[in-house]
Amino acid sequence: MLAALLLFYAGGPAAAQTAPHRPLAIVAELDGIIHPVSAEYLQGVIDQADTAGADVVVIILRTPGGLLDSTRDIVTRMINSRAPVVVFVGPAGGRAASAGFILTLASDVAVMAPGTHIGAAHPVSGSGQAMDDVTSQKAASDAAAYARTLAEARGRNVTLAAAAVQESRAFTDLEALQATPPLIDFTANDVDDVLRRLDGRTVKRFDGRMATIRTKDIETRRVEMTRRQRFLSAIAHPEVAYLLMTLGMIGLTVELWNPGAILPGVAGALSLLLAFFALQILPIDTTGLLLVLLGIGLLVLELKVPSGVLGVGGTIALVIGSVMMTGTVPGVTVGLGFIVPAALAFAIIFLFLGRLALTAQRRPPVTGREGLIGTEGRARDPLGPHTTGYVLVHGESWRARSRSPVSPGDAIRVLDVNGLTLDVEPLLASTSHGESS
Repeated sequence: MLAALLLFYAGGPAAAQTAPHRPLAIVAELDGIIHPVSAEYLQGVIDQADTAGADVVVIILRTPGGLLDSTRDIVTRMINSRAPVVVFVGPAGGRAASAGFILTLASDVAVMAPGTHIGAAHPVSGSGQAMDDVTSQKAASDAAAYARTLAEARGRNVTLAAAAVQESRAFTDLEALQATPPLIDFTANDVDDVLRRLDGRTVKRFDGRMATIRTKDIETRRVEMTRRQRFLSAIAHPEVAYLLMTLGMIGLTVELWNPGAILPGVAGALSLLLAFFALQILPIDTTGLLLVLLGIGLLVLELKVPSGVLGVGGTIALVIGSVMMTGTVPGVTVGLGFIVPAALAFAIIFLFLGRLALTAQRRPPVTGREGLIGTEGRARDPLGPHTTGYVLVHGESWRARSRSPVSPGDAIRVLDVNGLTLDVEPLLASTSHGESS
């Protein structure tokens, strides 16, 4: 036993020193808009790769575009990554448009799956407002210079990189690979194919250092978004944010016109809070938001001053404001087929419930003290100034008194309610008094 222990301690360190190092690949997948949440996710992935001593980071990318500020944050982290970063546009049928094209250019190794495309990176206003020619030209020139810088540092086609920005050109996987020099390094079917083809490849890092990637017998570790990031990423979409805002306004409208329902009010408040959070992540057009508020104001006036014109104007303002407010993310649009039904539904529900509420407010009360005053009934007992008896009102028997004599069976009208005693008058007397006057 002692000999075995001595052999273990003698051979343990030597065995540990001779154990082969197994390379590690950190794999992340981004399918959606590039915004602060997705930037946080990819930056965290690269941080984990640096901490774990990974040999390569593979980002599976499918995106319609996104915000340039978030894209620059991701690119900065990619450039400073300890391990080479590979961007794989896939699987087949995917795309890396607009901001995704910039990420592809910035990667140490750019790979596309067959049937994918990249490009169309012309910048648009982050506020959703139309840019004048001078501003548009400045934005395009700035973005084109950024693309040229990344392409030149990575040894990729500078001319095509600039054309993708200034001319909104897009490129298939074959066009990107066959260009001279190419925009990408090679094509692959999936992540395993990417890692297989990376083995032994030497890449030039952004700072000029050369690094050789070893992927033989590589361990693959996938890093998913956290629950918080998945939730925030799901609501940080213009369509989802607009839907939440519409549902929130409808819920609060139902609660305002029907106090005490509770559920519509709670659901509406939660939806509005989530919508406001999403609109904090996404840039919104101030003019569009003001038009939405104007539309709601016109709908309120339509309830107070029914004319039809205010209602139509309010609905039009809602639609136009919604289009302006949600057209804020480059490469992502919220179609009229989504906005128009939502705006019409809100306007119809608002006006319908509002009319019902106002009509109910104008009706005379039917319960309580106010509901009894003016109600007609019939005397069961004789009544007089000093004689009390009972009358039937609403099918109920009430104690009553009258300043004028009332015989049993006479019709009476309720003048006032004092506790549980009604002050009444003969109906014929009140009618004749009304006629003489």
